[in-house]
Amino acid sequence: MKVKMADLPGIGKKMSFMTAEGSMIVLVTHHTGKRELYFFKDPEEDEADFSMELTSEETRELGAQLLGAVFQPVDAEKMKLLKSKIVMEWFCLTENSPFAGKTIGEADVRQRTGVSIVGIFREEDVIASPDVDEVLNPGDTVMVVGKSKQITDFEQLANGEGD
Repeated sequence: MKVKMADLPGIGKKMSFMTAEGSMIVLVTHHTGKRELYFFKDPEEDEADFSMELTSEETRELGAQLLGAVFQPVDAEKMKLLKSKIVMEWFCLTENSPFAGKTIGEADVRQRTGVSIVGIFREEDVIASPDVDEVLNPGDTVMVVGKSKQITDFEQLANGEGD
């Protein structure tokens, strides 16, 4: 990324950031503390595609987010390792599923397959981290997490093909 800084007499400072994709972001910081962000898809254009004003607090928060103060992405090698070991899948339960009409605890999903049910999508509702006493209904889409083999075992069992 190429960065340029310029004084704006009577106004403050202007910082221009040229991205690898050829776009440009301009930050104008006024002596009063006001900040303006301008986004240029084509840096040759005189008029910004998008602009916004930020308070000094909003600017600090944006900077903290860009620095990774709250969230640090996993590096590519760690992600490959993680992806090779942990899988997340969604399955819609049918009327014929042996899990339908039972609670997660009664269905004994984790003991039978090794997967964990981490979410249920039911019509317009989303149940995150459902308790073991949550009833699994036909038509529910369940989000499960586990190793590839465990996911396969769950799918077969949910379709009435195993155990």
